[in-house]
Amino acid sequence: MKLYNTLTKKKEEFVPIKKGEIKMYACGPTVYDYFHIGNARTFLTFDAMRRYFEYRGYKVDFVQNFTDIDDKIINKAKEENTTSEKISKKYIEAYFQDAESLGIKKADIHPKVTENVDEIINFIEKLIDKGYAYAINGDVYFNVDKFESYGKLSKQSLQDLQSGARIEINENKKNPLDFVLWKSAKINEPSWDSPWGKGRPGWHIECSAMAKKYLGETIDIHGGGGDLIFPHHENEIAQSEACSGTTFANYWMHVGYLNIENKKMSKSLNNFFTLREIRQEFDLEVLRLFMLSSHYRNPINFSRQLLESSKSALERLYNAKESLEHHITISKDKELTDDEMEIYNKVLNLQDKFVQVMDDDFNTADGLAVIFDIVKETNTKLNSEKPKKLLEDCLKVLCELSGVLGLLQKENQNITDEIESLISERQNARKDKNFALADEIRDKLKSMGVILEDTPQGVKWKKL
Repeated sequence: MKLYNTLTKKKEEFVPIKKGEIKMYACGPTVYDYFHIGNARTFLTFDAMRRYFEYRGYKVDFVQNFTDIDDKIINKAKEENTTSEKISKKYIEAYFQDAESLGIKKADIHPKVTENVDEIINFIEKLIDKGYAYAINGDVYFNVDKFESYGKLSKQSLQDLQSGARIEINENKKNPLDFVLWKSAKINEPSWDSPWGKGRPGWHIECSAMAKKYLGETIDIHGGGGDLIFPHHENEIAQSEACSGTTFANYWMHVGYLNIENKKMSKSLNNFFTLREIRQEFDLEVLRLFMLSSHYRNPINFSRQLLESSKSALERLYNAKESLEHHITISKDKELTDDEMEIYNKVLNLQDKFVQVMDDDFNTADGLAVIFDIVKETNTKLNSEKPKKLLEDCLKVLCELSGVLGLLQKENQNITDEIESLISERQNARKDKNFALADEIRDKLKSMGVILEDTPQGVKWKKL
C-alpha cells in the first residue's frame, strides 16, 4: 500500500509503527455552527480511509477531536445570549446527527478541549522547561526560532514565512511568527487556572496534547483539510516534536478543496451550503458517492447537475443489488458451467483490482469504477436461471466493496410475500394473455412503490 505524504510530497510505501495496527488522528470541527459540505468531504474521506484499512485487516485506533472552546464559539454565545458550553453541546450533537446521515462512523475517541485542559497545561510546561516556549503577561508563546525545522510541512523557510505571512502585530512576541499556546483570560470569557494565571488553550496546542494522550508520542497518520497544512499542522509538528524529541506523525494526509460551480465556497457569494441544506434536496448517500468519485487530494467541483448524476449512479448500484437479491429468491442450486465460471472469476478479478487501485494512495475514483464494472457484469450476464451460489457470491462482492466506501448501507428492500405473490400472479396473467389483469397488477404494485421491468433475463423490480 502506498500513501501520498504531504511532508515528503511523494507517495511512500505505508509501513505502520506496529504491524497490523494503525494510529490515526484527524482534525475535527470547531463546534460553533452546522458543518458545511467542504468539511463533509474531509470527514467522510477519513471515514472511508478508516473503513478501507479495516477491510485490509488493520486494527485502527481513530481519534477525531472537537474544538469546544474558541473565539468563534465565544462570539456565537454572545450573539445568542447563552454560554459557550451550550453552544458547543448543541453543535456537537448536530455533528453526530449530520455525520450519521452521511454514513460517517463515530471515531474510537472524540476528545474535547475542555476535558483535556490539564494535559494541555502539562504539555505547555514541558515546552517552557525545554526552552521552546515563553510566558509573558499571562500568555504563553511557542518560539519558532528555537525549532530549526519549522516550515518543513508547508515547505517554506522561516525567512519566507516572515516576509510573506499576514501576522497580527503583537509586541509581546519575540518573533511575529510565534504562536500562542495559552491565552490569558478576558472578562466574561471561559477560563481555567494555570501556572500563568487564568486563561484558555490556544488552538494549535489542543491536537498535539490530545494525540499524545490517546495515541502516543508518534502516530502513523495525521490528516485534515488542505487548509490546515499551514499554520495549524505546521505548528502541531513544531510543538509536538519539540516536546517529545521524536517524530510526531509518519504520514501527513490532506484533502483537496471543494469549489461550488468552479468558485470558492463563500457566504458572501451566496454559494455556501451546510450538509442540512443539501439534505433537503438529496439523500446524503448521493453526496457521499459524489465526493468519493474524485481522488481525495484533487480539488472537487460541486454542482446540482453533478449531484443528479451521482443520484442516478447510486440508483444503479441499488438496482443491481436488488436485482441480484430477487434472482437469488427463485434460483436453484446447480453446478456452474464453464461460461458461468468465467463470470465468477471475472468478478473475483475485479475484487482484486479494487484492492490494487485503493492501495495506490486510496484511489476511490478508480475503486468506484471497479464497482460499476461489477454492476455491468452482473446486470448483463446474471439472471434467475443462474446457479444460486454464483448469484450469492457476486452479491457478496458487490455489497462488500460498496460497504468499504460506506455505500449500499440502507436496510434491505426485500419484497414482501404480498409483492412476490402479485408478481407471480402477473406473470401467470401474461402467460394466459390476460393483459388487462397484468396491467392492473402492475398498477397496483406501482401504488405500493414497486416498479417492474420486463427484460430478456426475466422480470426485474425496484422500489421507488
